[in-house]
Amino acid sequence: MPACEDRTLLLGALVDGELDAANVALTEAHLAQCDGCREEVERLQAIRNLLRTEGVRRDAPDALRERIAALPELAAHRTGARSIPRWLGPAFGGALAASLATVAVLQPGQSAIDREIISSHIRSLQPGHLIDVQTSDRHVVKPWFNGRVEFAPPVPELADQGFPLAGGRLDAVGGKTAAAIVYHRRQHTVNVFVWPGDAGDSHSADRDGFSLREWRQDGLTFAAVSDIPPQELAQFEELYRGRSR
Repeated sequence: MPACEDRTLLLGALVDGELDAANVALTEAHLAQCDGCREEVERLQAIRNLLRTEGVRRDAPDALRERIAALPELAAHRTGARSIPRWLGPAFGGALAASLATVAVLQPGQSAIDREIISSHIRSLQPGHLIDVQTSDRHVVKPWFNGRVEFAPPVPELADQGFPLAGGRLDAVGGKTAAAIVYHRRQHTVNVFVWPGDAGDSHSADRDGFSLREWRQDGLTFAAVSDIPPQELAQFEELYRGRSR
């Protein structure tokens, strides 16, 4: 099974250890669901290990290092910055791949709030970041927010519709303290961010494998984000809104 074409840069950068924490979490979440990309990572890792084997690995000749260091792309700019050292030349391609991967996650067409919410969702997928209070009991999660936020976020029970409650945590959106309510959908995570305010229009967005639904209700703003199919997140929004009234 071939790897996803749009993930090639991410996979190479992951094997080389050149991704930031957000993109590591993004890529590892994708690998858990994609056999083709997982096989590609195993292939790249095998090649990397082979190249490290004594008798196989070779240092780049000095002449090649000098040619790389002399490339215009690596020359000092008007800012007065130093030229990139010769030893950094071979790593330039990997650094560029990691940069492109980050740009793919935060596209310029997204609003600042959308970008922040998706970044917070990705960050929450890292071990130890997802949940402050872990329970499937809404009667524990809802009062846990008392005194921690100045509003009462609804915590509806949706397990009978395939979205079991997992817990909650504190987060931030647009400089405001937000409640994050966590649900599961099979092996996926759905984060619902809730914060005060009802300005702006409801909307949805699909970017880089993530779906986002944002709406207003009872003086609060809600944003649900996940990597589940967009139609399933739309179903989640409908269920959440209906049982929050």
